[in-house]
Amino acid sequence: MKTVRILVWILCACFASVAWGQQPTCGVDTPWAEFHRQNMMRWNRCERVLNVNNVGNLALKWGHRTSGPVQTSSAVAKGVVYVGDNSDVYALKASTGAKLWSYPVSAATSSPAVANGVVYVSSQDGSVYALNAGTGTLLWSFNTSNFGESSPTVANGVVYVGSSDNNVYALNAKTGALLWSYATNFFVYSSPAVANGVVYFGAGDHNIYALNASTGALLWSYTTGNSVYTSPAVANGVVYVGSVDGNVYALHADTGVLLWSYATGDLVYHSSPAVANGVVYIGSGDSNVYALDADIGTLLWSYTTGGFVHSSPAVANGVVYVGSDDKNLYALNASTGAKLWSYPTGQEPESSPVVLNGVVYIGSLDSNKVYAFGLK
Repeated sequence: MKTVRILVWILCACFASVAWGQQPTCGVDTPWAEFHRQNMMRWNRCERVLNVNNVGNLALKWGHRTSGPVQTSSAVAKGVVYVGDNSDVYALKASTGAKLWSYPVSAATSSPAVANGVVYVSSQDGSVYALNAGTGTLLWSFNTSNFGESSPTVANGVVYVGSSDNNVYALNAKTGALLWSYATNFFVYSSPAVANGVVYFGAGDHNIYALNASTGALLWSYTTGNSVYTSPAVANGVVYVGSVDGNVYALHADTGVLLWSYATGDLVYHSSPAVANGVVYIGSGDSNVYALDADIGTLLWSYTTGGFVHSSPAVANGVVYVGSDDKNLYALNASTGAKLWSYPTGQEPESSPVVLNGVVYIGSLDSNKVYAFGLK
C-alpha cells in the first residue's frame, strides 16, 4: 500500500509540474517563441551546448544593423530571429543575421511572439500586428486606443496583450477578433504570463492581477507599493514579479496570497524575473543581479554590474545571461554568481537575452544592432 501511495504522489507531482511549468518538449527545433518562453520562466532547460565550462569562449557570430534602437527581446523559431526596432519588425536568418524580410510599424516596442507560422507584435501606434512568419505579410491588426509596450503571449489560440489604454486584451489568434478585455486603473506595460488557465500581469496602478484566461473575469489582485512594469514568471504554483517599489514578490498563484517579498536596493523597473531549478533571478536599479531562493526568498547571491539592470535575465544550462546599463552583456554562474564571460556593446543592451542551441541573441541601443554570440 505504501508503494502505491508513493507512485500516486510521484504521478501527481509530475502532472502538477507539467501544468504549472508548461515545459516544452526538448528537440533541435524547440523554439524560444516569446518573451517568457513557453514555460513562463525565461528558462531554457533544453540548452545542451553552452555551459559553465565553455561559455567563456563565446564570440560574436554576427551583428545586424537595424534602422533604429533595439530595446525588445527576440523570438527565435525554425532558424529565424524575429525582432523589432523603432520603425520595423525584422526576420533575420539565425545562422548569418541576413535579413529575410521587414514590416514597417510606427515602433515595435514589444518583443515578438511566434506561434503556428504567425508573428505577433505590439506597436507604439496602439496596434497589435499579426504577420506571416515566412513572408512578413500582414494577416490582421487590432488597434487599441493607446500605444503598447506589453509583449504578446499566445496560448490555446488566443493572443493576450496589455496596452497603455489601461486594458488587457484577449484576441483570437487567427482573426484578431476581440474575445474580451479587462480594464485596470492605469497603463499595462507588463507582458501577460498564461499558466493553468490563468492570465497574470502587472499594471501601473500598483497591482498584480490574475484573470480567468477564457472569460477575463478577475480571480484576484495584489497591491504592491508602486507601479508594476515587469512581467510575471510562473512556476510550481507561485507567481514571481518585481515592482518599482524595489521589491520582488512571490504570490500564491491560486489565491494571490503573499508568500514572501525581498527588498532590493533600488527600483525593479523593466527586469522581469527568470526562474530555474528553485532560484529566482532578477535585476535592479541598484546595478545588481539577484539570485533568490524561490521557496523562501532568501538571498543566495548578488552580482554587481556597473549600471542599472533593465534587462531581464535568461537562464540556460547553469548560466544566467543579462545585460546592464554599463554597456555589457554578462554570463554568470547560476549557482554562485561568478562572472564567466562578458561582452562590451557600444550602448546598453537593454533588451533581454535569448539562449538557444548554443547561440545567445540580444539587441542593443548601440548602432541599432542585434547581436548573435556562439562558441569560437
